Amino acid sequence: MRSPFISTRLSRRRLMAGLLASAALVAAPAGAQTGQTLRLVVGYAPGGPVDAAARLFAPAFSRELGMPVIVENRPGASGVMAGHSVVKAPADGLQVFFAASPTMTISPHILKSMSFNPAKDLSPIAPILSYSNVLVVGKEQPFKTVKELLAYAKANPGKLTYGSAGVGASNHLSGELFAKRTGTTFNHIPYKGNAPAMTDVIGGQLHMMFDIVGSARNYISSGRVRALAVTSSERNASLPEVPSMREEGVADYEVGGWYGLYGPAGLPAAIVARYNEATRKALAHEELRSKLVEQGYELWLGSPKTLSDRAAKELAMWGSVTKGIQVE
Repeated sequence: MRSPFISTRLSRRRLMAGLLASAALVAAPAGAQTGQTLRLVVGYAPGGPVDAAARLFAPAFSRELGMPVIVENRPGASGVMAGHSVVKAPADGLQVFFAASPTMTISPHILKSMSFNPAKDLSPIAPILSYSNVLVVGKEQPFKTVKELLAYAKANPGKLTYGSAGVGASNHLSGELFAKRTGTTFNHIPYKGNAPAMTDVIGGQLHMMFDIVGSARNYISSGRVRALAVTSSERNASLPEVPSMREEGVADYEVGGWYGLYGPAGLPAAIVARYNEATRKALAHEELRSKLVEQGYELWLGSPKTLSDRAAKELAMWGSVTKGIQVE
């Protein structure tokens, strides 16, 4: 026969289990059931900068949501394959696009066919990170400043070469916009990725290139390339000695990328609000903040409108820069 003490203890355990289960349901995002997993969809292969940032962000995001979050890679078409999968997903909050800005602001202009409209077919949730590029030249090049480089470029139109990760890549378009803003002409050499272009800058086959700060930092610190300016409006915390383009006299030139969270169109407002709050709290974790800043990122917090407004502004800007550029 079970003793009254054991029965009372079991009753308390059942009561506590019930309270915990209720708390879990309250803490879980609206539209998501306990035990389900959120998929953070990335449009690039594992190991790249977008994937790396998503994998740093996911554990902190998971803790704030109180549910498992896994990173799912769907590379292809500059992130469009991943975006398309989220567009087609149910609006239940269990599949979210960890979007890189080129997919949202450049691809619509240069891809021959785009399977969705980023401005209409996705729900903005939260901005996450901003990043800037840095203009680097080989250490043997004579240019010590942007002013010196521009003086040479204007005296020798088309003789300076710059590399990129390919036609339509953000560092290609950084060069195109740089030429437009400064009234110069450069010779663009596309590569299949940033790394081989950087190799040729180091080797002297290219004069210069724009690269993501986080990727270029080691080459700069080791003295293999010389940094002339960052493309953000202010100096970058991980390269404090490198001036901004504005400081170098290039007005109206601010080029950077960003990462943001998007869900399918029609995502309920309660889910959007919950995920936005969880993103803010996740980025407040000191360990995560330190890792991201160390890699050259800047934390970018704000509302869904903050994200959609920047995307709209940059979509319009790249529209003029990409005229005549199209890729399959």
